[in-house]
Amino acid sequence: MTHFNRILITGAAGRLGTQLRKGLASLAQNIRITDRVQMENIQSHEEAIICELGDYEAILALTRNVDAIIHFGGAALEQGFETILDSNIRGSYNIYEGARKNAVKRVIYASSVHAIGYHEIGSYIDADAPVRPDSLYGVSKNFVESLSRLYWDKFGIESLCLRIFSSFPEPADRRMLWSWLSFEDCIRYVERGLMAPYLGHTIGFGISDNRLRMVDDSQAGHIGFKPQDSSEPFRAAVEATTDIPDPTTPGVKYFGGWFCELDHPDDEFK
Repeated sequence: MTHFNRILITGAAGRLGTQLRKGLASLAQNIRITDRVQMENIQSHEEAIICELGDYEAILALTRNVDAIIHFGGAALEQGFETILDSNIRGSYNIYEGARKNAVKRVIYASSVHAIGYHEIGSYIDADAPVRPDSLYGVSKNFVESLSRLYWDKFGIESLCLRIFSSFPEPADRRMLWSWLSFEDCIRYVERGLMAPYLGHTIGFGISDNRLRMVDDSQAGHIGFKPQDSSEPFRAAVEATTDIPDPTTPGVKYFGGWFCELDHPDDEFK
């Protein structure tokens, strides 16, 4: 049984967008998928549109006649400021303006651990902790979290801002033993964001049921997400093949990992 006529997924060519296309297919009769590059393996229920998030008119058309938006598009890593500005900041503003003008009432947004990357490991924070971005990329996530708060308070558009930590097929290093979010748990969290009777403005922490808990996700409890996966089956292999890192380095000391060791991106990308 489908629950939506049409949902929109941005960033549909990306690692998580590709997983969401498959995992959420049963929820909607039609899925409109978009990215700035060609998308592969397009299915009969999918409508593929290539466009830039920074193109206001294109996004206004893209968000027309959809029931909900899963916004996973934008620059996926630290980039120069102009790229972050156009793809993540202006692009997300266009998405929310498209939602407002086209009467779309629910957005699931891929926020990130990098919005809070300079909190120290072991601080055990919740959604009320101050934002502490570790990069311009993280700043863009803070911007959209605030933007979505405005659009809830002023325009009644519900949002789940899902702070994704490390979502990969399996944990690749020791940090991911606590920060890992399985693809299946990511799909489950987004599905609950779509299906929950009430969403309001919610900040959630995207982590599987790993042994070490670094965050308190109880303020998103009304959504009903319960992680089903854990990094524990991978622990022995990860610990056997990776060295114990220096705990005093920023990449180990802080939530944001190696992002905390990056220089200013405009120095690198010029």
